[in-house]
Amino acid sequence: MKKHRAALAAALTAALALALTACGSDDASGPAGGSGAPTALSHIHGVGSSAGKLYVATHEGVYTPAADGSPALVGERKDDFMGFTVTPQGAFLASGHPAPGTGGPSNLGLIASADKGASWTTRSLGGEVDFHSLDTAPDGTVYGYDSTNGRLRVSRDGVAWQDRAELKALDIAVAPGTPGTVLATTEEGVVRSTDDGRTFAEPLSKQLVAYVSWGAPDALFGIDPSGVLLRSADAGATWSRVSVLPGGAPQALTALDARRVLAATQDGVYESADGGRTFTRRMAVTSGGDGH
Repeated sequence: MKKHRAALAAALTAALALALTACGSDDASGPAGGSGAPTALSHIHGVGSSAGKLYVATHEGVYTPAADGSPALVGERKDDFMGFTVTPQGAFLASGHPAPGTGGPSNLGLIASADKGASWTTRSLGGEVDFHSLDTAPDGTVYGYDSTNGRLRVSRDGVAWQDRAELKALDIAVAPGTPGTVLATTEEGVVRSTDDGRTFAEPLSKQLVAYVSWGAPDALFGIDPSGVLLRSADAGATWSRVSVLPGGAPQALTALDARRVLAATQDGVYESADGGRTFTRRMAVTSGGDGH
């Protein structure tokens, strides 16, 4: 058990290191389109859904599945979308870096799309911040892990931001039913804040988790660094094993509700309709190692 935990800790530490170094690199990617063969996308950073349609944020733009399951680019921007989320109100929020050769500041700050990724506008912090993880509360409050400065930041309107705790995290999740409760995944374990991110307590348990997403107040999902899908009914204090994700190393996770779960791994993006017990591949890709 100690050796297994040490291996998982090493994997999570590597993922955290990659989160700080992978952004901004000029990895080559193959053409996106309907060839039927997996398309090369160097990293997947986030997954979401709007009106039943899958959206995948990557190092080379936002994609959705074509008719044959291969990635089709949404809009024209091929920026490095590091952070990505779909708000309860249906807006797309993202962060990251502009595509090579497009000019502009190296950090996008918070950008938003009101047309499902076809076009984007800068909301705030352009040139200042690269959010590696974004999540929203039911009231629309935006939470972002500012990787540039190593801290959590919170905004009620996506424009004015408040600084919160400093920490080294890979992913964050905001509780849907408990205002002010935020989780962050770290190399020591999942840490929890109950004061809107101002402070985080010691790790909740010995369980290491790479990515977390809340589908319902009693349905918190997590993926450990080896690809095991976990579920917690008590906000991360204890976890139960659900299944093993297909396709290799995990890269992103979004729980749409207590039953519908989206997960990205090295060979594609998968969807579950039964709480993570079984998955169907929605989009086929070939990609690099860990996400972020």
